[in-house]
Amino acid sequence: MRNLRITSVVGVLAILAVAVCLIPAGAHLFEMRNKLALSPDSYMTVQSIYAGWALFGIAIFAALAFTLWHTVLVWRLPRGRWLSLASFLLLAATQVIFWAFTYPMNVLTESWTVMPLDLDAARRQWEYSHAASAVLTALALLAIVVGALAAARAGGAAAARLSGELTPPPA
Repeated sequence: MRNLRITSVVGVLAILAVAVCLIPAGAHLFEMRNKLALSPDSYMTVQSIYAGWALFGIAIFAALAFTLWHTVLVWRLPRGRWLSLASFLLLAATQVIFWAFTYPMNVLTESWTVMPLDLDAARRQWEYSHAASAVLTALALLAIVVGALAAARAGGAAAARLSGELTPPPA
């Protein structure tokens, strides 16, 4: 029973951490169309609102840690294992996108305080990389929710069998 409680708590923490990651990712996705239509000067002004958003890195780290921990805890439950692992891998993919496509634009623009020579290309890369990450984060949230529910259901049924609440039908 203790393992079931730990698994449930870790599952809830994983869901919460991934949900927090979806907040900034979703914001980027839904504002993208309007931001790409802005004039260069307006775009650079709007980009200044992201000062301090690096703190969301804490949520990313927590989501990666909790989804991986949940995967380990539910390893013997195939559905829970694969969905939890998928959530972890989807979140890891968002980091690949960030470091390969988003972060280089932050460096190029000195955190969007210096307008690059080719602003259109830079902002397209920055915006579309965030949009791709938002989609992957939403899929990661779906995967961990379904994985945690599957694990809880399987774990609850196993605990009930052990306690004698569910008895197999007579042969």
